[in-house]
Amino acid sequence: SIDRGSGLVVIKPSGMPYESLQACHMVVLDLDGKIISGTCRPSSDTATHLALYRCFPEIGSITHTHSRWATVWAQAGRELPVLGTTHADYFNGPVPLTRRLREEETSSDYEQKTGEAIVELFQQNKLNPMAVPAVLVASHGPFTWGRDAAEAVLHAVVLEECAMMAFHACQLNPQLPPIEDHLLDRHYRRKHGASAYYGQKP
Repeated sequence: SIDRGSGLVVIKPSGMPYESLQACHMVVLDLDGKIISGTCRPSSDTATHLALYRCFPEIGSITHTHSRWATVWAQAGRELPVLGTTHADYFNGPVPLTRRLREEETSSDYEQKTGEAIVELFQQNKLNPMAVPAVLVASHGPFTWGRDAAEAVLHAVVLEECAMMAFHACQLNPQLPPIEDHLLDRHYRRKHGASAYYGQKP
């Protein structure tokens, strides 16, 4: 997660089992990757996270998993299509797939290049990262994000469920078309934006 006021990022330590993680193990860095506090080595994906925080100022927290169904789509080299309203409730369009990294990108600054490939994808396709708060990194797996850690994790959970449902829906009907734009728009906008009406008023 990032504190935008201070420009400081907190990230988990590399390779440490979640069961043994404590607050004292977390690593605090600035946006240039300089360690401000913490004695552990930060996540090996730190450079990817920092690239996203630098380029997408709305993001408050990032989650990276290798969850089964989302990773299946990433490894198959397919974006996740919008097939139903569960997807439309959280992602205003397909969850996009990055291009494959070139050999020179994996041989030097690999994690930084991964972040740059995500940013490139969103910028070239004029995607709003807060309207589609997820990406599938080709041959790798998913990244999700949100305004805070809870929302980033929620998006990871929803993405995994949507990926599982889409896989099975495509198995049942290989010619299945994506959801109609009007239904996608209706479901997304009833939860997001000025005209949202889902849930209770704060």
